[in-house]
Amino acid sequence: MNLRQLDSSEIKISPVGLGCWQFSQGKSMVGKFWGVLTQETINSIVKVSLENGINWFDTAEAYGGGQSEQALAIALKNASVKPQEAIVATKWMPAMRFASSITNTINTRLQKLDGYPISLYQIHNPMSFSSVETQMNAMAALVHEKKIKAVGVSNFDMQQMRRANETLRKLGLSLASNQMRFNMLDRRIEKNGVLEYAQDNQITIIAYSPLAQGILTGKFHENPDLIKSRPGFRRFMPGFQKAGIQKTQPLINELKVIADRYKVSIAQVALNWAINFHGDLIVVIPGASNAKQAQENAGVMKFTLTKDEMNKLDKISCEVIGS
Repeated sequence: MNLRQLDSSEIKISPVGLGCWQFSQGKSMVGKFWGVLTQETINSIVKVSLENGINWFDTAEAYGGGQSEQALAIALKNASVKPQEAIVATKWMPAMRFASSITNTINTRLQKLDGYPISLYQIHNPMSFSSVETQMNAMAALVHEKKIKAVGVSNFDMQQMRRANETLRKLGLSLASNQMRFNMLDRRIEKNGVLEYAQDNQITIIAYSPLAQGILTGKFHENPDLIKSRPGFRRFMPGFQKAGIQKTQPLINELKVIADRYKVSIAQVALNWAINFHGDLIVVIPGASNAKQAQENAGVMKFTLTKDEMNKLDKISCEVIGS
């Protein structure tokens, strides 16, 4: 497995990381999106991920108000991971806050992580009361104080991403990543300038929701009644309604043909496409609610689709989403 370098930092990450939103354990409104996992289950998810080549974890302050960070730290300790061996990405929540909160709350983030350092610290969204430039100044200060290693953003459009990167460059740093929604059913970053700017400036795109909240697993196409029993809000989303399932059926059909060829799952093919279609630019952070799913996520790194297969999926994907 080839690790990918995160920007100009020395951080090398696996093409597949583990998204830890589901570790919120039902705390806060954001945490209620998923069902509640026991710490024992979380421990097994993290352990299996590590054993199968996933070497980094993405969490956030907003995920259960730090509950996800705490649960991740417990799981890393349970797996006997030393602090210097861990690659943890977390995020500061900017909504209704000024940039001064970045420095004022960093010790809380570190406390929640219980000794595990922050390799990548990200601005969760562009909703701060402070300018992008002021936020980047605060993040750069944390790098210089060695409280974090690299700076990232999330949900920043091209102009916001450019401003963040240019500000950091004046301070001797650069933007490491932009975490954006990207999957076969949501490819907006390919047309709004985000992907192009990232490519030109060696900024890693961290794709969240790489399976479109589960639509690209194919299991809801096989059994639409499954959505009725799902916890959280997913069952109310348009993609899970009858019309949404019918619309995406052609893509699922082709994913299944390729999955059968490689003897893997539909989800694994969808993730493999995401991490390879644009070269090394995009990494993914699928979640996992059990150890089996974690092992399946890691298995994505054990094969590579051909160019013809990726191009055919690209064509069908574009037809389905109308682009």
